[in-house]
Amino acid sequence: MAHLVWAVPALLVVAAIVSGRVSVAGAAMIGLLSSVPVAMLSGVAPFGVHELSVSLARGAWIGGTIAPYVFGGLLFWQVASRYGAKVVPRSEGSEAPTPATASPRPPTTPVTPHQKRRQLFFASFLVGPFAESATGFGVGMLGTVGMLRQFGIAPRYLMVFALLSQTMIPWGGMSSGTVLAAAYARMTPTTLGLCSTIPVALLMPVWLTMFWRAAKAAGIEGSVGDCIGEALWIAAGMLLLAAANAAIGPETALLASYGLLIAVYFVVTQRPGAEAFLLAVRKVLPFVVLISGLALARLQPDLRNALGAMASFAPFADLPPFRPFLHAGIWLIAGAIVTAWLARQGHLLGHEARGAWRTGHQAILTALIFAMMAEVTTGAGISGAIASALMTSLHENAVLLVPLVSGAFGILANSGSPPNALFLPSLQALAVQASLSIAAVAAVQHVSGMSLGFFSPVRMTIAANLSEGKGLERSVYRFLMPYAVAAFGIMTAIAWAAIALY
Repeated sequence: MAHLVWAVPALLVVAAIVSGRVSVAGAAMIGLLSSVPVAMLSGVAPFGVHELSVSLARGAWIGGTIAPYVFGGLLFWQVASRYGAKVVPRSEGSEAPTPATASPRPPTTPVTPHQKRRQLFFASFLVGPFAESATGFGVGMLGTVGMLRQFGIAPRYLMVFALLSQTMIPWGGMSSGTVLAAAYARMTPTTLGLCSTIPVALLMPVWLTMFWRAAKAAGIEGSVGDCIGEALWIAAGMLLLAAANAAIGPETALLASYGLLIAVYFVVTQRPGAEAFLLAVRKVLPFVVLISGLALARLQPDLRNALGAMASFAPFADLPPFRPFLHAGIWLIAGAIVTAWLARQGHLLGHEARGAWRTGHQAILTALIFAMMAEVTTGAGISGAIASALMTSLHENAVLLVPLVSGAFGILANSGSPPNALFLPSLQALAVQASLSIAAVAAVQHVSGMSLGFFSPVRMTIAANLSEGKGLERSVYRFLMPYAVAAFGIMTAIAWAAIALY
């Protein structure tokens, strides 16, 4: 009976999301409000007003340290994009249109099928994930569709290419979800980010196969050589991403690794002249400077230690400290301010900040509330008790249920944060009791909730709206179904390996 009572907050969250009548933040609040009486009346450990206050403060601290990633990423992207739109060749005297007024220009020379194919891959697997990593919130889909609209691709397949920008979602929004998940699992973000590259890499053949089939159906079929080349670019990207995670942490790992990959791909495939190359560099200069600065701050031990020592706030010994001079989110906010000032667009900064808050505040509130809920259930001993019950009934095989349960929850919520908040504390305790690798189990949980959210109806709706494909969602889901089955199967196999190998 106690286990049923402990499950009430999670069941209420699921019911609220499935109903479609409340936002994910609203569902999180329902879960938090219901978890408090459950913890106080049915908790395993003594849980009174003092313990509740501490748990809420811990959750607020975890969620609060995530907020600058979300807000800063959105703000910097908007300001840097406006800056890039104003950069024109030195031979032109007129100013380029801003992102708000610009429309895709038809190519001045005919585009060959081979060039179309390269642009298709570039937009779907490189630029889209890069944009999503900087901001989150489907901006990657917007970038992908904007680059491909000029080719007249049928909306059904343009929707698929838009969705493919979401394949690196564990690093979306400056890896804010990964940082949050690491706090739930009581491990460093660097460790979780590095471990997450393995299941994400094993899912890439599914996404590549989907891309090849959609490209063929859209009339942009590639040769065997094209397919091999694309697979090699993806492999190079995953290796660079793993190295960047290990060296500088997950927050800027994808920006750094894919920024380099985009530059190399552009040079190799486009072979630009000196003027075109310098123009491209000028357009992305804010990104280059910011990413280089962040990488230098992480890679130079003396500089890293000096910046960390300038200010550090750690109210809880077992939770990550807040070091503002090393926090990537703070760098993004500062970078946006400096970029706007240098571009003489400081008067637009308030407008951009309000836009960033409008877009990101729901995600910030959701992370904050779910973090509080997770800390309440952990502080009351409920997470550990659930883990003990799972060990008694299913033993370590309980991990095999993670892809199905967390993946389904991620699809419903359009986010991996809710399943991470609900399940990671218990899975962390389960891994300890079963002598499994906490990092491996956490990576399975995290990637299941994040990456399998690719199939979320919310993402599908965004893709349909951007691609002018409203009403085609059902046919696109039929197209995606085999890949969904394959993705769930691969994640289940990875969960089995996490049990067998550890």
